[in-house]
Amino acid sequence: MLEWASSGDLANVTVLALPRGGVPVGAEIARAMQVPLDVVVVRRVGVPWSSEVGVGAIAGDDPPVFDRTGLRAMNLTVDRLGPEVARARVELRHRERVYRGGRPAPDIAGHSVVVVDDGLATGITALAALRHLRRGGPLRLTLAVPVCGRETAAALREEADDVVSLYLPERVRSVGDWYDDYHPVSDQEVLDALRELHPAP
Repeated sequence: MLEWASSGDLANVTVLALPRGGVPVGAEIARAMQVPLDVVVVRRVGVPWSSEVGVGAIAGDDPPVFDRTGLRAMNLTVDRLGPEVARARVELRHRERVYRGGRPAPDIAGHSVVVVDDGLATGITALAALRHLRRGGPLRLTLAVPVCGRETAAALREEADDVVSLYLPERVRSVGDWYDDYHPVSDQEVLDALRELHPAP
């Protein structure tokens, strides 16, 4: 990424991390590139019997994005997920208030945006983030993650201008399997990183 940035292929760079797990990774990239860090808040849409099983995701006011393969496997339809989408949207708004504290979302028009997460299995949250950010008119939209399943990366290349991943295994069952220490990231860690790396208004 550093060689790429210095080559001039990336200009007016902003790093946008998916909280919470993507923020420590995004912070390291922002420090190394000496560019601002902010967040793009995305919420997973769970299934009726478990909010931890994600079959979709939402970002901003956009309609939800669904994992159609996952829906078929669980014999679910989009119509049945209305309450789960509503709950996810409430939590999305809460998280935006916590992390931004009233700050507006960054204006990315004409900017090179690097979207960062801690790793991708299905990639549904990254897909929602990329589609949401594309509407903001970025000059270039790059997805950067430490690890991503090969098929997931191929699918996301249709949404991003570039997908950069250190590891591209055949499949990622759990992102945590690729970390020696995969402790949950707290809201305070997110806020601390944003205070350090987000320019003062």
